[in-house]
Amino acid sequence: MTQEPAFKQLCVVGLGLIGGSLAQALRAAGEVGRVVAWGRNETRLELGKKLGVIDDYSLNLADAVAGSDVVIIGTPTQIAEQTLRDLAPLMRDDMIVTDVASVKGNLQRAAQTIWAEWPENLVLGHPIAGSEQSGVEASRADLFRHHRVILTPQPANSRSVLARVRLLWELAGAEVVEMDVDTHDRVLARTSHLPHVLAYALVDALAQGDTAEDVFRFAAGGFKDFTRIASSDPTMWHDIALANRDALLESMDDFSANLQQLRKAIEQGDGDTLAEVFQRAKTARDERFLPQYRQRAALKTELKGD
Repeated sequence: MTQEPAFKQLCVVGLGLIGGSLAQALRAAGEVGRVVAWGRNETRLELGKKLGVIDDYSLNLADAVAGSDVVIIGTPTQIAEQTLRDLAPLMRDDMIVTDVASVKGNLQRAAQTIWAEWPENLVLGHPIAGSEQSGVEASRADLFRHHRVILTPQPANSRSVLARVRLLWELAGAEVVEMDVDTHDRVLARTSHLPHVLAYALVDALAQGDTAEDVFRFAAGGFKDFTRIASSDPTMWHDIALANRDALLESMDDFSANLQQLRKAIEQGDGDTLAEVFQRAKTARDERFLPQYRQRAALKTELKGD
């Protein structure tokens, strides 16, 4: 007897890298019966269908979500607010709505203006996975494997709904953790949003300098590794920077203060301070990241052996 998939129908609202990858992951695991999508660009939706990422699509939101037990909001961060408003009158008690936006505070505030009481079947979430590439054509089934997904549940969320959203991501290969909205936005401002701003700023500054041609011609691995994320979708990161403005400004101010201290040490030839900062940074990174890299490498080797 064939086992029923965990999810009957997944609807991806805004088909791109993240929503497409989730669809592929659930399909590869045999845990989704049907995948549909909604969007405004029919060419992109047709591509998703041609690639086998989705089974069908509709340009009408009501038609797209009809019959879906899970709806994923995959639209850009600021557009997601309006998407949530558009979905509100279409939500059913048996329909779970969640999202993949990089900022949670603006969506939380939007939801609080839409509903007098938080819907028990609306769970905000954010997969900590991605790529500098974008679009459904960049989606892949293993995008979330060995990565974390952060859920930011509200007191009104039912345990059964939260368990279903957790299962959704675990079936895609992710580790699911929970935190409150404010903590999420402050942490992501420092670990994701600030690095993107720095990468964009560095590339832009060097590209406008007198030695721009030589800089990019002779760029080595370190420069390429650090600035890789400057190839990410500028519109998406424009939205994220504005949506998480307060937390991002706080992280930028803290970084600027530390950078000024390093500048002063270099200007004064203070080698002791430089050595102390560099060693402290190396130790902090090695202690936190090397064990994770080794664990992931071991898991990948084990999976290849299977």
